[in-house]
Amino acid sequence: MTGQDEITKAACVVLEAIEPGFVATYGDVARQLGISARQAGRVVSRVPDDVPWWRVVRADGTPGICRGGRAAGLLAAEGVPIRDGHVDLLHARYRWPAAACGN
Repeated sequence: MTGQDEITKAACVVLEAIEPGFVATYGDVARQLGISARQAGRVVSRVPDDVPWWRVVRADGTPGICRGGRAAGLLAAEGVPIRDGHVDLLHARYRWPAAACGN
């Protein structure tokens, strides 16, 4: 198994911990994995479709446009409001608790 495989596997664990109705940023995921936010973006793009990749948004709350731009619709289906193309990351209701406390 390569280092990329290991980090992708670790990313799957982190993403699966984000409960429906919550989001984390690429930076949040990066901190959990000990990598940069840019690297986290690349890793998240490689996880299988059944891993909740759509629960990871950019630092400004913008959902990803990869995978056919389905993230916004999947988030909305989970009850996460998208307003003006963004998730309100300042509203604690939608921010993943582990991300908010830095764990």
